[in-house]
Amino acid sequence: MTQKRDLRIVFMGTPDFAVASLKGLLDHNYNVVGVITAPDRKAGRGQKLRASAVKAFALERNLNILQPKNLKAESFIEELRALKANLQIIVAFRMLPKVVWQMPEYGTFNLHASLLPQYRGAAPIHWAIINGESKTGVTTFFIDEKIDTGAIILSEETKINDDTTVGELHDELMAIGSDLVIKTVEIIEKDEVSTSIQPQSEDLKTAYKLNRDNCKIDWEQDLDSIYNKIRGLNPFPAAWCYLDNGDEEYLTIKIYGIEKELDKHSHKPGSIFVSKDELKVACRGGYIKVNEIQLPGKRKMDVKSLLNGFEFSKSAKLL
Repeated sequence: MTQKRDLRIVFMGTPDFAVASLKGLLDHNYNVVGVITAPDRKAGRGQKLRASAVKAFALERNLNILQPKNLKAESFIEELRALKANLQIIVAFRMLPKVVWQMPEYGTFNLHASLLPQYRGAAPIHWAIINGESKTGVTTFFIDEKIDTGAIILSEETKINDDTTVGELHDELMAIGSDLVIKTVEIIEKDEVSTSIQPQSEDLKTAYKLNRDNCKIDWEQDLDSIYNKIRGLNPFPAAWCYLDNGDEEYLTIKIYGIEKELDKHSHKPGSIFVSKDELKVACRGGYIKVNEIQLPGKRKMDVKSLLNGFEFSKSAKLL
């Protein structure tokens, strides 16, 4: 029987997505000697300092936590070396300097929420849905000098249904990803790693960082493109557009739950059609039926509740 390596693991991550993998390591009794996460940030109306999801969990488990502002700072490098880790695991964290990812004897691997080489970048879960993919997955790979380009260790595929939202897919990939992290650690522990170089391809799709501009709905697009965009941003950060309700100022609204309705109509894209408890928006090839919406300064609400207290003008349209 092959002697297993005695692993000393440093885990790096920040959001909820990373917590499942850290919990999985502890549940499997791996020795996590340190947790690196983002500094506390101001959040909410009171702008109080808030710890990351990973820090909150690490505190519950009494783990050793480091929160460097600068990953190249000599003081941090010294603290990291002092942990004497021989494996580093990265889940939803920042880009690492070479001095950090080269440090451990058994390497530094990353969990990425796509089937690499597709959807390298900051928002792979969102863009897979926005682009209408029917499948995606998670990949573990050893980090190298570029973003998400290192040698692949393992991957796991999953289906994307036609009505899947990014919130649902996030949670599914979080669970699948946690299992894949454990499988990856097990083969590193047994010294049975076999990697494959990421294939070169002309048609790579990029998971660009989300911003205000690329989260805006363009009602001139076809039905499927709009439908995919809204569910690919539901519930976070949410697709938005302007409501022209005949007033002097446009309202910025966010749209969440939707359905699509095929119809070869001739209405102008963005035109709104309201009945007693239904709100539909015309686009090329059909209508988007809006089930959940958020007005400025209000909470997200179902459309029936909205229509009880908000009146759309006859010329109302979404822009």
